[in-house]
Amino acid sequence: MNRPETPSQAWQAILAGNNRFVAGDPAHPRQDADHRATMVGDQRPFAALFGCSDSRLSAEIIFDVGLGDLFVVRNAGQVIAETILGSLEYAVEVLQVPLILVLGHDQCGAIKATIDSTEGKLKAEGTFIHNLVSRITETVEQAQAHGISGIDEITLLHVQDTVNELIARSELIQNRIESGKLAVVGAKYELSLGAVTPVQMLGNLN
Repeated sequence: MNRPETPSQAWQAILAGNNRFVAGDPAHPRQDADHRATMVGDQRPFAALFGCSDSRLSAEIIFDVGLGDLFVVRNAGQVIAETILGSLEYAVEVLQVPLILVLGHDQCGAIKATIDSTEGKLKAEGTFIHNLVSRITETVEQAQAHGISGIDEITLLHVQDTVNELIARSELIQNRIESGKLAVVGAKYELSLGAVTPVQMLGNLN
């Protein structure tokens, strides 16, 4: 595969790989020893992925790509932080990726924990678990105020809020989108089907 150079090409490569995974016919590209040796001196990923740390979302598997294809940044609940922003800006400015994919998923434990927290039911003791939950609380409370209470419905809102926060806080990413060099896609992953569906698409993807 020639490296996708435009946002549209990168998005189509993501979709094609996910379609192969869903169909149970993965190609497992660029995962051999010879390719590994070619990656030692440099990396040229065609997309950055910011997703949840959930063990069921192994990026290279669900998108059927290989070594050097994706620049992956993950934490529980895909919560924006300065280290996340720095990593994604690095992917855009230094590695010149034309696409950022923000990926949430159904039955997300971080969303469930935040819902529990708003109801006074969160039993976790970890200080930083509570810190992470606090980053999602506003989305959950606003959803609940509008009668939305399901984990998966709130996850979709959280994906959109994450994309909006990413763009609002990073002038670099905002400018690259406006220039047509970068697109940002917010998407959801369905655990049972393995399928990825876009929720929000910003930038030139035609």
